[in-house]
Amino acid sequence: MLKQITKTPCLLAERAITIESVRPSFEIGPVHVGGGQLFLIAGPCVIESEAHARRMAEAIQRIAADLGIPYIFKASYDKANRTSVKSFRGPGLVEGTRILSRLAKDTGLPVLTDVHEPAHCAVAAEAVDVLQIPAFLCRQTDLLVAAGKTGRAVNIKKGQFVAPWDMTHPVEKVRSTGNERVLLTERGASFGYNSLVVDYRSLPVMRNLAPVVFDATHSVQQPSAANGVSGGQPEFIPLLARAAVAAGIDGLFLEVHDDPANAKSDGANALDLKLLKPLLERLLAIHRAAGECAGG
Repeated sequence: MLKQITKTPCLLAERAITIESVRPSFEIGPVHVGGGQLFLIAGPCVIESEAHARRMAEAIQRIAADLGIPYIFKASYDKANRTSVKSFRGPGLVEGTRILSRLAKDTGLPVLTDVHEPAHCAVAAEAVDVLQIPAFLCRQTDLLVAAGKTGRAVNIKKGQFVAPWDMTHPVEKVRSTGNERVLLTERGASFGYNSLVVDYRSLPVMRNLAPVVFDATHSVQQPSAANGVSGGQPEFIPLLARAAVAAGIDGLFLEVHDDPANAKSDGANALDLKLLKPLLERLLAIHRAAGECAGG
């Protein structure tokens, strides 16, 4: 179902722009995107093993069900943009998509995974519900078009180097295939070396292009800052997430791990599983309050 066209003037970087777009709402399995209910995308950065992926999916699923928050499981079959050539990348396309497909069938959860190459899109689409375009690749036309052509929902992460209003171009590339099921994810912008900063003005700007998700875990990442791997400041995850929910987002993205210190990828900026439920409880309260203020 398409919502009405919106025209929103805003001032960013001393520059007046007007965004005109059609914001769709759509379904990803049982998850309604863009309909006003906050949803969750969460899971480990990478598939470490089939048993671990299943354990994480089921644990997060129980928490989400208890709180009544729609949930999409995420994990990558391949992390092709690791800092070091020695870093763990995952089980690969064939084994990884087998694991994700089996997990989706057994849990009933919608599943999201990264794709890095156009040729991977059709294969991954057989196993998952959402294809995610990594931030570094958000301008890759062939990848965006290939993902769009699968008919799966496409989550485009905003590049650390891209202005929020310029995300209209990746969105248009996917929609050129006839696929309207596009999401945009904010994950921080480059700010000097090994540092990111979140400009919360990007959320309403991009929300006029497509439903918007906030990635509270990669936004606290310190890229390539820890001897060949990325560091992070996970203590700031709750702060950034609270601000994003108050600012108005459609979904929240969290990399969650039951043992971040020993995670095989992005453990330094992952949320510890035991902290997930209390964080979501606070965020849902903020979401309700923000909705009441907007309605009043």
